[in-house]
Amino acid sequence: MAKLTIADLKKIKDKVHSETSLRAGEHRAKVTVHMGTCGVAAGARAVMDSLMGAISEANVSDVIVTTSGCAGLCSQEPMVTVELTGQSPIVYGKIDANKMRQIFMRHVMQGEVQTPFAIAKV
Repeated sequence: MAKLTIADLKKIKDKVHSETSLRAGEHRAKVTVHMGTCGVAAGARAVMDSLMGAISEANVSDVIVTTSGCAGLCSQEPMVTVELTGQSPIVYGKIDANKMRQIFMRHVMQGEVQTPFAIAKV
């Protein structure tokens, strides 16, 4: 895999922001993909692409997608935090594109925490 440059990271950021409508107000869930340098190096870009694809396929508009920097658990990257309205956030670790689709379909859409991938309840 080629090394990412600052320009590559900016392209990723711009793409995510153009594809994602960040809204205040009513929403079912907020999904944060941790995209610090350790997360991106571990595959967070593929996780984000998978999440955006799943949201598009499900045709939902009440899920907020955000990014964050490093959460300090580099050995668990790529990490994703899912916050359903009225519930405690769940942090998932060592996520890949397939696990992200499963988390989206089962946790975000059906409210079923995917315990095999969960590393913390915040």
